[in-house]
Amino acid sequence: MLSANRSASGLVFALLSAATFGISGPLGKSLLEAGWTPGAVVGGRVGLAALVMALPAAWMMRGQWSRLRGGVALMAAYGAIAIALCQFFYFNAVARMSPPVALMLEYLAPIILVGWAWLRTRHRPGTLTILGTVTAMLGLVLVLDLMSAQHVDPVGVLWGVAAAVCLAVYFVLSAKSDGVLPPLVTVAGGMVSGALTIALLAVVGLLPLGATFGTVALLGGEASWVVPLAGITLVAAVLAYTFGIIGTQRLGSKVASFVSLTEVLFSVVASWIMIGDVPGPVQFVGGALIVAGVIMVRMDELRAPASAVVPDSAPEALPAADLATGSLPAVNRPA
Repeated sequence: MLSANRSASGLVFALLSAATFGISGPLGKSLLEAGWTPGAVVGGRVGLAALVMALPAAWMMRGQWSRLRGGVALMAAYGAIAIALCQFFYFNAVARMSPPVALMLEYLAPIILVGWAWLRTRHRPGTLTILGTVTAMLGLVLVLDLMSAQHVDPVGVLWGVAAAVCLAVYFVLSAKSDGVLPPLVTVAGGMVSGALTIALLAVVGLLPLGATFGTVALLGGEASWVVPLAGITLVAAVLAYTFGIIGTQRLGSKVASFVSLTEVLFSVVASWIMIGDVPGPVQFVGGALIVAGVIMVRMDELRAPASAVVPDSAPEALPAADLATGSLPAVNRPA
Protein backbone atom coordinates (compact mmCIF):
# COMPACT_ATOMS: atom_id res chain seq x y z
CA MET A 1 0.00 0.00 0.00
CA LEU A 2 2.84 2.38 0.86
CA SER A 3 4.48 1.72 -2.52
CA ALA A 4 1.19 2.33 -4.34
CA ASN A 5 0.66 5.61 -2.48
CA ARG A 6 4.22 6.67 -3.27
CA SER A 7 3.71 5.94 -6.98
CA ALA A 8 0.40 7.80 -7.01
CA SER A 9 1.91 10.88 -5.36
CA GLY A 10 4.90 10.63 -7.71
CA LEU A 11 2.54 10.77 -10.70
CA VAL A 12 0.93 13.92 -9.28
CA PHE A 13 4.32 15.61 -8.80
CA ALA A 14 5.49 14.59 -12.30
CA LEU A 15 2.31 16.03 -13.86
CA LEU A 16 2.72 19.22 -11.82
CA SER A 17 6.28 19.49 -13.12
CA ALA A 18 5.14 19.14 -16.75
CA ALA A 19 2.32 21.65 -16.20
CA THR A 20 4.56 24.26 -14.57
CA PHE A 21 7.24 23.86 -17.24
CA GLY A 22 4.53 24.20 -19.89
CA ILE A 23 3.63 27.77 -18.92
CA SER A 24 7.16 29.10 -19.52
CA GLY A 25 6.59 29.52 -23.28
CA PRO A 26 3.47 31.70 -23.19
CA LEU A 27 4.72 33.72 -20.20
CA GLY A 28 8.02 34.35 -21.97
CA LYS A 29 6.16 35.19 -25.20
CA SER A 30 4.22 37.95 -23.39
CA LEU A 31 7.51 39.54 -22.33
CA LEU A 32 9.02 39.17 -25.81
CA GLU A 33 6.03 40.84 -27.43
CA ALA A 34 6.32 43.69 -24.90
CA GLY A 35 9.87 44.42 -26.08
CA TRP A 36 12.08 42.11 -24.03
CA THR A 37 14.96 40.39 -25.79
CA PRO A 38 15.31 36.60 -25.43
CA GLY A 39 18.53 37.17 -23.49
CA ALA A 40 16.75 39.39 -20.97
CA VAL A 41 13.97 36.83 -20.48
CA VAL A 42 16.43 33.99 -19.89
CA GLY A 43 18.77 36.13 -17.79
CA GLY A 44 15.94 37.30 -15.54
CA ARG A 45 14.51 33.80 -15.17
CA VAL A 46 17.82 32.04 -14.49
CA GLY A 47 19.30 34.79 -12.32
CA LEU A 48 16.27 35.07 -10.04
CA ALA A 49 15.92 31.28 -9.84
CA ALA A 50 19.59 31.04 -8.79
CA LEU A 51 18.97 33.51 -5.96
CA VAL A 52 15.87 31.63 -4.79
CA MET A 53 17.52 28.18 -4.88
CA ALA A 54 20.95 29.10 -3.49
CA LEU A 55 19.91 29.13 0.17
CA PRO A 56 18.10 25.75 0.31
CA ALA A 57 20.93 24.18 -1.72
CA ALA A 58 23.53 25.53 0.72
CA TRP A 59 21.47 24.16 3.63
CA MET A 60 21.42 20.71 2.02
CA MET A 61 25.21 20.74 1.60
CA ARG A 62 26.04 21.73 5.19
CA GLY A 63 28.80 19.53 6.55
CA GLN A 64 29.56 17.97 3.18
CA TRP A 65 31.01 20.79 1.10
CA SER A 66 33.89 18.56 0.00
CA ARG A 67 31.43 16.77 -2.33
CA LEU A 68 31.23 19.89 -4.47
CA ARG A 69 34.72 19.30 -5.86
CA GLY A 70 33.46 16.33 -7.85
CA GLY A 71 30.48 18.22 -9.24
CA VAL A 72 31.81 21.66 -10.17
CA ALA A 73 32.54 20.79 -13.81
CA LEU A 74 29.19 19.02 -14.14
CA MET A 75 27.24 21.98 -12.74
CA ALA A 76 29.18 24.40 -14.95
CA ALA A 77 28.37 22.45 -18.13
CA TYR A 78 24.80 21.80 -16.98
CA GLY A 79 24.20 25.49 -16.32
CA ALA A 80 25.90 26.84 -19.43
CA ILE A 81 24.43 24.42 -21.99
CA ALA A 82 21.35 22.73 -20.53
CA ILE A 83 19.96 25.80 -18.77
CA ALA A 84 21.33 29.05 -20.23
CA LEU A 85 21.84 28.22 -23.91
CA CYS A 86 18.90 25.80 -24.11
CA GLN A 87 16.50 28.41 -22.76
CA PHE A 88 18.06 31.19 -24.83
CA PHE A 89 17.62 29.18 -28.05
CA TYR A 90 14.09 28.16 -27.06
CA PHE A 91 12.93 31.72 -26.37
CA ASN A 92 14.52 32.89 -29.63
CA ALA A 93 12.36 30.26 -31.35
CA VAL A 94 9.31 31.41 -29.35
CA ALA A 95 9.92 34.97 -30.57
CA ARG A 96 9.33 33.73 -34.15
CA MET A 97 6.67 31.02 -33.75
CA SER A 98 4.00 29.61 -31.45
CA PRO A 99 5.41 28.39 -28.08
CA PRO A 100 3.94 24.87 -28.52
CA VAL A 101 5.53 24.58 -31.98
CA ALA A 102 8.90 25.70 -30.59
CA LEU A 103 8.52 23.12 -27.81
CA MET A 104 7.71 20.39 -30.34
CA LEU A 105 10.95 21.21 -32.15
CA GLU A 106 12.87 21.03 -28.88
CA TYR A 107 11.41 17.59 -28.20
CA LEU A 108 13.34 16.28 -31.20
CA ALA A 109 16.29 16.00 -28.78
CA PRO A 110 15.80 12.26 -28.12
CA ILE A 111 15.86 11.62 -31.87
CA ILE A 112 19.07 13.64 -32.23
CA LEU A 113 20.61 11.58 -29.45
CA VAL A 114 19.65 8.33 -31.18
CA GLY A 115 21.46 9.46 -34.33
CA TRP A 116 24.49 10.57 -32.32
CA ALA A 117 24.73 7.22 -30.53
CA TRP A 118 24.34 5.34 -33.83
CA LEU A 119 27.09 7.44 -35.45
CA ARG A 120 29.53 7.04 -32.56
CA THR A 121 29.06 3.32 -31.91
CA ARG A 122 28.26 2.11 -35.46
CA HIS A 123 25.64 -0.06 -33.73
CA ARG A 124 22.22 -0.12 -35.38
CA PRO A 125 19.36 0.95 -33.10
CA GLY A 126 16.41 -1.35 -32.45
CA THR A 127 13.56 -1.56 -34.95
CA LEU A 128 11.17 0.32 -32.66
CA THR A 129 13.74 3.11 -32.27
CA ILE A 130 14.06 3.46 -36.05
CA LEU A 131 10.27 3.50 -36.47
CA GLY A 132 10.01 6.12 -33.71
CA THR A 133 12.61 8.29 -35.43
CA VAL A 134 10.78 8.13 -38.77
CA THR A 135 7.47 8.91 -37.03
CA ALA A 136 8.97 11.93 -35.28
CA MET A 137 10.50 13.22 -38.54
CA LEU A 138 7.08 12.98 -40.21
CA GLY A 139 5.63 14.85 -37.26
CA LEU A 140 8.24 17.58 -37.71
CA VAL A 141 7.14 18.08 -41.34
CA LEU A 142 3.54 18.51 -40.17
CA VAL A 143 4.48 20.79 -37.27
CA LEU A 144 6.29 23.09 -39.68
CA ASP A 145 3.30 22.77 -42.04
CA LEU A 146 5.69 22.36 -44.98
CA MET A 147 2.91 21.04 -47.23
CA SER A 148 0.95 24.31 -47.18
CA ALA A 149 1.64 27.77 -48.52
CA GLN A 150 2.15 29.07 -44.98
CA HIS A 151 5.50 30.83 -44.52
CA VAL A 152 7.92 28.94 -42.32
CA ASP A 153 10.44 31.10 -40.49
CA PRO A 154 13.74 29.25 -41.15
CA VAL A 155 15.56 31.21 -38.46
CA GLY A 156 12.94 30.22 -35.89
CA VAL A 157 13.32 26.58 -36.95
CA LEU A 158 17.10 26.80 -36.51
CA TRP A 159 16.66 28.25 -33.02
CA GLY A 160 14.29 25.41 -32.14
CA VAL A 161 16.70 22.77 -33.44
CA ALA A 162 19.55 24.43 -31.52
CA ALA A 163 17.45 24.12 -28.36
CA ALA A 164 16.93 20.43 -29.17
CA VAL A 165 20.70 19.93 -29.48
CA CYS A 166 21.21 21.54 -26.06
CA LEU A 167 18.51 19.32 -24.61
CA ALA A 168 20.28 16.29 -26.09
CA VAL A 169 23.47 17.41 -24.33
CA TYR A 170 21.43 17.64 -21.13
CA PHE A 171 20.46 13.97 -21.49
CA VAL A 172 24.13 13.04 -21.77
CA LEU A 173 25.14 15.17 -18.78
CA SER A 174 22.27 13.76 -16.71
CA ALA A 175 23.46 10.24 -17.43
CA LYS A 176 26.79 11.16 -15.79
CA SER A 177 25.32 13.05 -12.83
CA ASP A 178 23.70 10.21 -10.91
CA GLY A 179 25.07 10.08 -7.35
CA VAL A 180 27.47 13.02 -7.79
CA LEU A 181 25.37 15.58 -5.90
CA PRO A 182 21.76 15.82 -4.65
CA PRO A 183 19.49 16.76 -7.59
CA LEU A 184 18.39 20.06 -6.00
CA VAL A 185 22.03 21.07 -5.48
CA THR A 186 22.87 20.18 -9.09
CA VAL A 187 19.98 22.32 -10.35
CA ALA A 188 20.86 25.24 -8.05
CA GLY A 189 24.52 25.09 -9.09
CA GLY A 190 23.42 24.90 -12.70
CA MET A 191 21.26 28.01 -12.24
CA VAL A 192 24.25 29.91 -10.83
CA SER A 193 26.44 28.70 -13.71
CA GLY A 194 23.71 29.58 -16.20
CA ALA A 195 23.34 33.10 -14.76
CA LEU A 196 27.11 33.64 -15.00
CA THR A 197 27.07 32.39 -18.60
CA ILE A 198 24.31 34.83 -19.55
CA ALA A 199 26.17 37.67 -17.80
CA LEU A 200 29.44 36.85 -19.60
CA LEU A 201 27.77 36.67 -23.02
CA ALA A 202 26.06 40.00 -22.31
CA VAL A 203 29.30 41.69 -21.23
CA VAL A 204 31.18 40.67 -24.38
CA GLY A 205 28.27 41.81 -26.54
CA LEU A 206 27.17 38.41 -27.85
CA LEU A 207 23.84 38.48 -26.02
CA PRO A 208 21.77 41.68 -26.32
CA LEU A 209 19.80 42.53 -23.21
CA GLY A 210 16.78 44.76 -23.39
CA ALA A 211 13.60 45.04 -21.35
CA THR A 212 10.58 47.26 -20.89
CA PHE A 213 8.93 47.81 -17.54
CA GLY A 214 5.36 48.59 -18.43
CA THR A 215 2.43 46.29 -19.08
CA VAL A 216 2.22 43.05 -21.08
CA ALA A 217 -0.68 41.34 -22.87
CA LEU A 218 -1.75 38.39 -20.74
CA LEU A 219 -4.97 36.44 -20.10
CA GLY A 220 -6.93 38.61 -22.52
CA GLY A 221 -5.97 41.83 -20.73
CA GLU A 222 -2.95 43.68 -19.44
CA ALA A 223 -0.66 42.89 -16.52
CA SER A 224 2.56 44.24 -15.03
CA TRP A 225 5.81 42.84 -16.44
CA VAL A 226 6.47 41.50 -12.93
CA VAL A 227 3.69 38.90 -13.30
CA PRO A 228 5.17 36.86 -16.21
CA LEU A 229 8.73 37.25 -14.92
CA ALA A 230 7.72 35.97 -11.49
CA GLY A 231 5.76 33.18 -13.16
CA ILE A 232 8.63 31.87 -15.30
CA THR A 233 10.99 32.13 -12.31
CA LEU A 234 9.05 30.87 -9.30
CA VAL A 235 6.56 28.57 -11.06
CA ALA A 236 8.18 27.49 -14.34
CA ALA A 237 11.72 27.17 -12.92
CA VAL A 238 11.92 26.74 -9.12
CA LEU A 239 8.67 24.79 -8.62
CA ALA A 240 8.95 22.94 -11.93
CA TYR A 241 12.43 21.59 -11.20
CA THR A 242 11.51 20.77 -7.59
CA PHE A 243 8.33 18.91 -8.59
CA GLY A 244 10.31 17.09 -11.27
CA ILE A 245 12.92 15.91 -8.78
CA ILE A 246 10.30 14.59 -6.34
CA GLY A 247 8.30 12.93 -9.10
CA THR A 248 11.36 11.23 -10.57
CA GLN A 249 12.46 9.95 -7.16
CA ARG A 250 9.04 8.37 -6.56
CA LEU A 251 8.32 7.08 -10.07
CA GLY A 252 11.78 6.34 -11.36
CA SER A 253 13.36 8.20 -14.25
CA LYS A 254 11.85 6.03 -16.99
CA VAL A 255 8.21 6.45 -15.95
CA ALA A 256 8.72 10.12 -15.09
CA SER A 257 10.17 10.76 -18.56
CA PHE A 258 6.99 9.42 -20.16
CA VAL A 259 4.89 11.74 -18.00
CA SER A 260 7.12 14.72 -18.93
CA LEU A 261 5.92 14.43 -22.54
CA THR A 262 2.59 15.90 -21.42
CA GLU A 263 4.39 19.24 -21.24
CA VAL A 264 3.57 19.77 -24.93
CA LEU A 265 -0.15 19.46 -24.16
CA PHE A 266 0.10 21.77 -21.16
CA SER A 267 1.97 24.31 -23.30
CA VAL A 268 -0.81 24.25 -25.91
CA VAL A 269 -3.48 24.86 -23.28
CA ALA A 270 -1.43 27.56 -21.51
CA SER A 271 -0.72 29.37 -24.80
CA TRP A 272 -4.42 29.31 -25.68
CA ILE A 273 -5.52 30.66 -22.28
CA MET A 274 -2.73 33.16 -21.65
CA ILE A 275 -1.94 34.67 -25.05
CA GLY A 276 -4.55 33.24 -27.45
CA ASP A 277 -1.88 31.45 -29.49
CA VAL A 278 -2.86 27.97 -30.69
CA PRO A 279 -1.22 25.83 -33.40
CA GLY A 280 -3.34 24.77 -36.39
CA PRO A 281 -4.97 21.31 -36.72
CA VAL A 282 -2.13 19.95 -38.90
CA GLN A 283 0.42 21.07 -36.32
CA PHE A 284 -1.56 19.32 -33.58
CA VAL A 285 -1.30 16.09 -35.58
CA GLY A 286 2.41 16.69 -36.12
CA GLY A 287 2.97 17.27 -32.43
CA ALA A 288 1.16 14.02 -31.63
CA LEU A 289 3.44 12.17 -34.07
CA ILE A 290 6.58 13.69 -32.50
CA VAL A 291 5.42 12.61 -29.04
CA ALA A 292 4.49 9.16 -30.38
CA GLY A 293 7.92 8.81 -31.97
CA VAL A 294 9.71 9.72 -28.76
CA ILE A 295 7.53 7.26 -26.82
CA MET A 296 8.44 4.49 -29.27
CA VAL A 297 12.14 5.25 -28.74
CA ARG A 298 11.67 5.18 -24.97
CA MET A 299 9.73 1.89 -25.20
CA ASP A 300 12.69 0.38 -27.05
CA GLU A 301 14.87 1.46 -24.15
CA LEU A 302 12.59 -0.24 -21.64
CA ARG A 303 12.80 -3.46 -23.68
CA ALA A 304 16.62 -3.39 -23.78
CA PRO A 305 18.36 -6.09 -21.70
CA ALA A 306 20.22 -4.74 -18.69
CA SER A 307 23.33 -6.73 -19.63
CA ALA A 308 23.62 -5.37 -23.17
CA VAL A 309 27.18 -5.29 -24.47
CA VAL A 310 28.74 -2.05 -25.62
CA PRO A 311 31.50 -1.66 -28.21
CA ASP A 312 34.87 -0.63 -26.75
CA SER A 313 34.70 2.64 -28.67
CA ALA A 314 31.52 3.76 -26.92
CA PRO A 315 31.80 7.09 -25.09
CA GLU A 316 31.42 7.16 -21.34
CA ALA A 317 28.66 9.77 -21.39
CA LEU A 318 25.81 7.28 -21.85
CA PRO A 319 24.91 4.15 -19.86
CA ALA A 320 25.86 0.82 -21.43
CA ALA A 321 22.34 -0.38 -22.21
CA ASP A 322 21.54 2.93 -23.87
CA LEU A 323 24.44 2.80 -26.30
CA ALA A 324 23.94 -0.84 -27.12
CA THR A 325 20.40 -0.21 -28.33
CA GLY A 326 20.84 3.33 -29.62
CA SER A 327 18.24 4.47 -27.08
CA LEU A 328 18.24 7.23 -24.51
CA PRO A 329 18.84 7.93 -20.84
CA ALA A 330 15.37 8.74 -19.52
CA VAL A 331 15.26 12.04 -17.64
CA ASN A 332 13.08 15.12 -17.56
CA ARG A 333 13.74 18.20 -19.73
CA PRO A 334 15.44 21.33 -18.40
CA ALA A 335 13.67 24.21 -20.05
